[in-house]
Amino acid sequence: MAAYSLYGAARSFRPFSTSIYFDHVVKLFSFRIQTRGYAAKKVAAKGKSKGMMKEVLKGPEVCKDPVKLTSYAVGVNIFKHGEDPLLQPHEEYPDWLFQLNLGPAKKLSELDPESYEYLKRLRKEHIWRSNKLQKGQRF
Repeated sequence: MAAYSLYGAARSFRPFSTSIYFDHVVKLFSFRIQTRGYAAKKVAAKGKSKGMMKEVLKGPEVCKDPVKLTSYAVGVNIFKHGEDPLLQPHEEYPDWLFQLNLGPAKKLSELDPESYEYLKRLRKEHIWRSNKLQKGQRF
Protein backbone atom coordinates (compact mmCIF):
# COMPACT_ATOMS: atom_id res chain seq x y z
CA MET A 1 0.00 0.00 0.00
CA ALA A 2 2.82 2.37 0.84
CA ALA A 3 4.63 1.54 -2.39
CA TYR A 4 1.49 2.25 -4.39
CA SER A 5 0.99 5.59 -2.72
CA LEU A 6 4.62 6.52 -3.29
CA TYR A 7 4.47 5.22 -6.83
CA GLY A 8 1.31 7.21 -7.40
CA ALA A 9 2.91 10.25 -5.82
CA ALA A 10 5.98 9.91 -8.02
CA ARG A 11 3.77 9.52 -11.08
CA SER A 12 1.82 12.63 -10.19
CA PHE A 13 5.05 14.65 -10.08
CA ARG A 14 6.15 13.32 -13.45
CA PRO A 15 5.71 16.60 -15.30
CA PHE A 16 8.03 18.22 -12.76
CA SER A 17 10.76 15.61 -13.05
CA THR A 18 12.70 13.84 -15.70
CA SER A 19 11.90 10.34 -16.85
CA ILE A 20 15.20 9.08 -15.34
CA TYR A 21 14.07 10.12 -11.85
CA PHE A 22 10.69 8.48 -12.43
CA ASP A 23 12.28 5.18 -13.49
CA HIS A 24 14.52 5.28 -10.43
CA VAL A 25 11.55 5.73 -8.09
CA VAL A 26 9.66 2.88 -9.77
CA LYS A 27 12.65 0.55 -9.35
CA LEU A 28 13.03 1.51 -5.70
CA PHE A 29 9.42 0.89 -4.74
CA SER A 30 8.53 -2.02 -6.99
CA PHE A 31 9.64 -4.60 -4.42
CA ARG A 32 7.18 -6.96 -2.82
CA ILE A 33 5.42 -5.50 0.19
CA GLN A 34 5.43 -7.71 3.24
CA THR A 35 2.12 -8.29 4.92
CA ARG A 36 1.42 -9.61 8.36
CA GLY A 37 0.60 -13.27 8.45
CA TYR A 38 0.07 -15.84 11.12
CA ALA A 39 2.07 -19.00 11.51
CA ALA A 40 0.32 -22.18 10.51
CA LYS A 41 -0.99 -24.21 13.40
CA LYS A 42 0.98 -27.35 13.97
CA VAL A 43 -1.17 -30.40 14.26
CA ALA A 44 0.23 -32.91 16.71
CA ALA A 45 0.36 -36.43 15.42
CA LYS A 46 -1.73 -38.94 17.29
CA GLY A 47 0.25 -40.83 19.89
CA LYS A 48 3.23 -38.47 19.70
CA SER A 49 3.00 -35.98 22.51
CA LYS A 50 6.56 -35.58 23.74
CA GLY A 51 6.79 -39.18 24.90
CA MET A 52 3.97 -38.88 27.42
CA MET A 53 0.77 -40.87 27.40
CA LYS A 54 -2.47 -38.98 27.83
CA GLU A 55 -4.52 -39.99 30.81
CA VAL A 56 -7.99 -41.12 29.91
CA LEU A 57 -10.53 -39.42 32.14
CA LYS A 58 -13.09 -41.75 33.64
CA GLY A 59 -16.42 -40.80 35.11
CA PRO A 60 -17.48 -41.65 38.64
CA GLU A 61 -18.29 -45.23 39.44
CA VAL A 62 -21.98 -46.04 39.52
CA CYS A 63 -23.12 -47.63 42.77
CA LYS A 64 -25.47 -50.57 42.26
CA ASP A 65 -25.57 -51.85 45.85
CA PRO A 66 -29.23 -51.59 47.03
CA VAL A 67 -28.28 -51.49 50.73
CA LYS A 68 -25.93 -48.56 50.25
CA LEU A 69 -28.41 -46.72 47.99
CA THR A 70 -31.17 -46.96 50.63
CA SER A 71 -28.99 -45.96 53.60
CA TYR A 72 -26.56 -43.33 52.20
CA ALA A 73 -26.97 -40.23 50.04
CA VAL A 74 -24.69 -41.50 47.28
CA GLY A 75 -22.87 -38.80 45.31
CA VAL A 76 -23.56 -35.95 47.75
CA ASN A 77 -20.05 -35.85 49.23
CA ILE A 78 -18.12 -32.99 47.56
CA PHE A 79 -14.78 -33.66 49.27
CA LYS A 80 -12.03 -35.92 47.94
CA HIS A 81 -11.76 -37.78 51.22
CA GLY A 82 -14.74 -38.81 53.26
CA GLU A 83 -17.91 -40.78 52.93
CA ASP A 84 -21.40 -40.03 51.75
CA PRO A 85 -23.75 -38.87 54.53
CA LEU A 86 -26.30 -41.23 56.05
CA LEU A 87 -29.95 -40.78 55.12
CA GLN A 88 -32.12 -39.51 57.97
CA PRO A 89 -35.67 -40.61 58.70
CA HIS A 90 -38.49 -38.90 56.75
CA GLU A 91 -39.54 -36.86 59.78
CA GLU A 92 -36.20 -35.00 59.71
CA TYR A 93 -36.82 -33.57 56.22
CA PRO A 94 -39.25 -30.71 55.40
CA ASP A 95 -42.66 -31.49 53.89
CA TRP A 96 -42.07 -29.56 50.66
CA LEU A 97 -39.21 -31.89 49.76
CA PHE A 98 -41.62 -34.77 49.16
CA GLN A 99 -44.02 -32.60 47.14
CA LEU A 100 -41.50 -31.70 44.42
CA ASN A 101 -42.45 -32.66 40.86
CA LEU A 102 -39.71 -35.04 39.71
CA GLY A 103 -41.51 -36.08 36.51
CA PRO A 104 -41.87 -34.17 33.25
CA ALA A 105 -42.87 -30.50 33.44
CA LYS A 106 -46.58 -29.68 33.31
CA LYS A 107 -47.97 -28.40 30.04
CA LEU A 108 -49.22 -24.84 29.70
CA SER A 109 -52.83 -25.99 29.42
CA GLU A 110 -52.57 -27.83 32.78
CA LEU A 111 -51.44 -24.74 34.73
CA ASP A 112 -53.60 -22.03 36.26
CA PRO A 113 -53.41 -18.82 34.13
CA GLU A 114 -53.14 -16.67 37.26
CA SER A 115 -50.14 -18.49 38.73
CA TYR A 116 -46.46 -17.59 38.60
CA GLU A 117 -45.59 -21.01 37.14
CA TYR A 118 -47.96 -20.32 34.21
CA LEU A 119 -46.24 -17.02 33.37
CA LYS A 120 -42.80 -18.58 33.70
CA ARG A 121 -43.74 -21.47 31.39
CA LEU A 122 -45.37 -19.06 28.91
CA ARG A 123 -42.19 -16.99 28.74
CA LYS A 124 -40.08 -20.13 28.20
CA GLU A 125 -42.27 -21.37 25.36
CA HIS A 126 -42.21 -17.92 23.74
CA ILE A 127 -38.39 -17.93 23.84
CA TRP A 128 -38.28 -21.46 22.36
CA ARG A 129 -40.68 -20.41 19.57
CA SER A 130 -38.72 -17.26 18.71
CA ASN A 131 -35.44 -19.21 18.69
CA LYS A 132 -36.92 -21.74 16.26
CA LEU A 133 -38.18 -18.96 13.98
CA GLN A 134 -34.88 -17.13 14.12
CA LYS A 135 -32.96 -20.31 13.31
CA GLY A 136 -34.68 -20.53 9.93
CA GLN A 137 -34.12 -16.88 9.01
CA ARG A 138 -31.40 -15.87 6.60
CA PHE A 139 -29.32 -12.80 7.26
